[in-house]
Amino acid sequence: MRKELSQFLDYLKYEKNASSHTISSYRIDLTQFARYLEERRGKLKEIDNIFLRGFLAELHEKKLKKTTVARKLASIRSFLQFCLRKNWLEDNPAKAVITPKQEKPIPSFLSEEEMANFLDLPQSNKLIDLRDRAVLELLYATGIRVSELTGLDLEDLSFEEKMVRVRGKGKKERLVPFGRKAEESLKSYLLGRNLIPGQAEGKALFTNYIGGRLTSRSVERIVDKYIRSTAVRRKISPHSLRHSFASHLLGRGADLRVIQELLGHESLATTQKYTHLDLRQLMEIYRKSHPRF
Repeated sequence: MRKELSQFLDYLKYEKNASSHTISSYRIDLTQFARYLEERRGKLKEIDNIFLRGFLAELHEKKLKKTTVARKLASIRSFLQFCLRKNWLEDNPAKAVITPKQEKPIPSFLSEEEMANFLDLPQSNKLIDLRDRAVLELLYATGIRVSELTGLDLEDLSFEEKMVRVRGKGKKERLVPFGRKAEESLKSYLLGRNLIPGQAEGKALFTNYIGGRLTSRSVERIVDKYIRSTAVRRKISPHSLRHSFASHLLGRGADLRVIQELLGHESLATTQKYTHLDLRQLMEIYRKSHPRF
């Protein structure tokens, strides 16, 4: 199965143009499955739905989350479908295996007041604070993913149009607007960066203290650093800013399909997971919008 797995990963990279993160996830999931197959001295053609259920049962015994188990099953299903197209299999037994029912936890996000207080925390004129403020403002202003933010280059910014060009999943590009606050923070950061030798070099928009591109892990540390200075005691991550962006737009009456476009979602169902309104907000929008209220 190792040879077939290698060809599948090449297919994802060169034909499907999948992101490095996606390919890495498939590699981890399918390598684990291949190991399970090898331990039982099985062959690719011997895989059936009973064998797959045994693999899933082992994952459940290890107390893995249902979302993780579902992802691994999806990886196996895609791989076996690839094998079917290559005529290495006569059918795809994973299609007969039911995906575990998913839990639907409400993702954490900040209220508008909490967000305003949070974004005001980096206040000094030190370059690191100017950068941190620009990072946080742009995340909230655009709702982009952390990986999209760290992948931004200087040329992706247009202050004239107040737009940023974002490369999303599958390297699909989209234009996302940003507002006055983000613009001010970005200009202050870039001005400070240009005054320091070595920092102005390179094409990355956000850099670390030695001038290299900022990583996703660094952005997580930035968010964690400032959230600990607030009164918020629930778990807040960079992705929470994306949730907040979508929820606040919807709460102020933005169309869900517009939010879908801004977030770069292919499915509207995915966008709906990011939007959370309390009953008071829902009733207020309903009262203003329904002609027979």
